[in-house]
Amino acid sequence: MENAIEIKKVTKSFKLFYDKPSTLKERLVFWNHKKADVRVVLDNIDLTIKKGETVALIGVNGSGKSTLLKLMTKIIYPTSGKIKTYGKLTSLLELGAGFHPDFTGRENIYFNASIFGLTKKEIDKRIDDIIEFSELGEFIESPVRTYSSGMYMRLAFSVAINVDAEILLIDEILAVGDQHFQDKCFNKLMELKNSDKTIVIVTHDLDSVKNLCSRAIWLYDGKIKMDGKPNKVVEEYLKVCG
Repeated sequence: MENAIEIKKVTKSFKLFYDKPSTLKERLVFWNHKKADVRVVLDNIDLTIKKGETVALIGVNGSGKSTLLKLMTKIIYPTSGKIKTYGKLTSLLELGAGFHPDFTGRENIYFNASIFGLTKKEIDKRIDDIIEFSELGEFIESPVRTYSSGMYMRLAFSVAINVDAEILLIDEILAVGDQHFQDKCFNKLMELKNSDKTIVIVTHDLDSVKNLCSRAIWLYDGKIKMDGKPNKVVEEYLKVCG
């Protein structure tokens, strides 16, 4: 089986500054007093995800799950190490990311889908399916700044699943919205899974991990603590963090 994502010896750290001067006088007087801590969020991660796998990243808040997903999308870059992806990639990381608040839902479909590499003709062919799946009805002609978080999620998910990407990355946003649409999204993900798409999902919904995913990776303190079958990984995770 071919690889979809290769992560080799990846470390990601951030500098955290304290006591930052807020005035010109403080900057002049305390120019050499800046305090900075380096926080290592991911520590020497090695990971390979095969094409067609549906992988869950689990762990407590702050364990590095979302950072790892953002590195895969190249929104941010590793401090050291390399990440390679093979195939067209689409992501759902933050609600409203890639949307212009003053554009209508319809206009944002064109705007967002073009970011994922679709031409206007390709979007024209799919826009009816995107709107139908979103169930936004007449709200599709309203500015998205008037949308609720659930409506954002409907629009974002509907665009992402219609760009025919080989790799889909999702960060927890499916927890937003009503139960009906969450179930609809879950069923669509099952359909994509069965069509050999590669899916990587960050979630705290452990039932979805067991029901949807073929593999689970438990991140703990920036390192991979366990990698294997979802039922086994979730069982061990709950013993420590449940």
